[in-house]
Amino acid sequence: MLKNPMDTGFFSRDNLKLNIRNLSYLPRWIIVLIDFSILIITFFFTLLIFRGTGLKYINTTHDVFFTVSFLGCNIFFFWLFRTYSGIIRHSSYNDAVKLLFSQMSVLIVFLFFNFTYELLYKERIFLTTALFINIVLSFCALFLYRVVVKQTFELYLSDKNTTKLIRTIIYGTDANAISVANALKFETPSRFKIVGFVDRNNQNASKRMLDLPILIQKRKLPSLIRSVGAEAVIMADKSISKDEQLIIVDQCLEFNYRVYTVPLITDWENQKEISQKVKNIQIEDLLERKPIVLDKKSISRQLRDKTVLITGAAGSIGSEIVRQVLTFNPQRVIILDQAETPLHHLGLELEKKYPKSKIRNIIADVRNKEAMEKVFKMYRPEVVYHAAAYKHVPLMEENPSQAILTNILGTKILADLSCEYHVVKFVMVSTDKAVNPSNVMGASKRIAEKYVQSLQIKNQNENKQNTTKFITTRFGNVLGSNGSVVPLFTKQIANGGPVTITHPDIIRYFMTIPEACQLVLEAGAMGNGGEIYIFDMGKPVRILDLAKKMIKLAGFIPDKEIKIEIVGLRPGEKLYEELLNDTAKTIPTYHEKIMIAQEIQDEFENLHVDINELIGIANFFGNDDIVAKMKVIVPEFKSMNSTFEILDK
Repeated sequence: MLKNPMDTGFFSRDNLKLNIRNLSYLPRWIIVLIDFSILIITFFFTLLIFRGTGLKYINTTHDVFFTVSFLGCNIFFFWLFRTYSGIIRHSSYNDAVKLLFSQMSVLIVFLFFNFTYELLYKERIFLTTALFINIVLSFCALFLYRVVVKQTFELYLSDKNTTKLIRTIIYGTDANAISVANALKFETPSRFKIVGFVDRNNQNASKRMLDLPILIQKRKLPSLIRSVGAEAVIMADKSISKDEQLIIVDQCLEFNYRVYTVPLITDWENQKEISQKVKNIQIEDLLERKPIVLDKKSISRQLRDKTVLITGAAGSIGSEIVRQVLTFNPQRVIILDQAETPLHHLGLELEKKYPKSKIRNIIADVRNKEAMEKVFKMYRPEVVYHAAAYKHVPLMEENPSQAILTNILGTKILADLSCEYHVVKFVMVSTDKAVNPSNVMGASKRIAEKYVQSLQIKNQNENKQNTTKFITTRFGNVLGSNGSVVPLFTKQIANGGPVTITHPDIIRYFMTIPEACQLVLEAGAMGNGGEIYIFDMGKPVRILDLAKKMIKLAGFIPDKEIKIEIVGLRPGEKLYEELLNDTAKTIPTYHEKIMIAQEIQDEFENLHVDINELIGIANFFGNDDIVAKMKVIVPEFKSMNSTFEILDK
């Protein structure tokens, strides 16, 4: 079979594309030369037009001088407005404006010159109408050749194999949506083929943007996507609420359409790489709620120019507390953890991000009283955020002694030292698993809560001066924290499944890491001592629904492409978590997302004896003895799905 000569050799499409792509940008003098050539052509073309009508463009015998002056004036204004400085293949609206100003300036100069000459010598040098037409032709020709060059490059450099592109509609018609479409349209290599915009306000029917249709959402979005043969939608309208976004995502995922999100224009670092910023909607994007409004003055009064100690600083919660504390300009921040590598990485990050802040990295164990006392003696912290804890429920069921020594003994050592060294505020990070605990980890955190509360009461009863204010913050699962369900599901989906769920009816409350830490700072600032602050966790989430949504967001079909397996409840695990004990009540605060839990408080002396006895048992006795003693201290502690259930009988 004979091949088309245009498909081979120098003139083949692939070869032309390669040659054009390898062209360097033209030097400025060549652009000026091209523009100058166009001026000569349009000048003589105008001359010929009017000669054909019997009119003279130039009415003076000094026509050569006029021609040279006209072309020289154009060159001057080219230089003044730098019309040659733009890259032709990337010509834009700004280049057109420069050309317009240049040509209008030439017109004004020569009109003024012609008018002045007529006043002085009673005759005109040239025909005004001819000059105007000459200027119009020059501008059109200069602009047109730039458009032709731009379109030629776009034609040959764009990937015409549209089967590889994702046919996409953009949800939104504002400036952000237009900028996203522009960036994706001109990106090389292309990833998306934009086929239209969606106007949710139904105000632009039958109109077009960027030569693309504006689609009116009269039906559900999946129907609209199907009608234009699209496969995905990019959420570029940032005015829609989280609830509206959730509805759209649910509708699209139901029909296996992909959903992407994109940052605001102001957050773009490089418009040429905007396609890399277009990412799948993350589960965090859907669960995150309205931004929290903080009382920054109150927090600043507590932290500004103060020495702040943060334990468990290398963890997901601790590290975010560190970052947020540093924004309030403390005098010094002590970050303490026993995990060497994560602490080192955090130190490097903070050193780069906050080069002027005084940050001290300390590797130490909160269970080591001598090491902790050395830290307090050397740095004299005024505020302590205690986030160090063992938190994995199944592990603590197997190792209750470690839960006692870290979560209880560690808290006791830090709380006692805080009193001894006159720390102003001690903020303890607790968990909703401390409420009606069903596992060792939750019970250990509840005992720690009891201890700091009782210490507060003891100090108040003794009327000590400069006593430490002990504040407890209690919240549920944190999205993205180490060991939480979302990173686990993400990893399982990336590995092709299965996604494992402990029970089909299990539900959890979720909060983002920044949100949780913001509320910790707020509660710490508002606390007067002895309070247990609980946070508004929003609506509970069914873990099975969460898993299905995450699978769909990753582009797979649940139970077909990615299997979901029910593996049974883990030791100590509840079907649902609580934020309050059965006998507790809540008191509202000035912050709508923070409440105070009124719990029954224990006397310090009896509790102190029990805790010391529990720590002694943890060092020398078996697991059953440890858990039995915990149940004495926390009567509401009832084990679930655990070998320790026998102790409740």
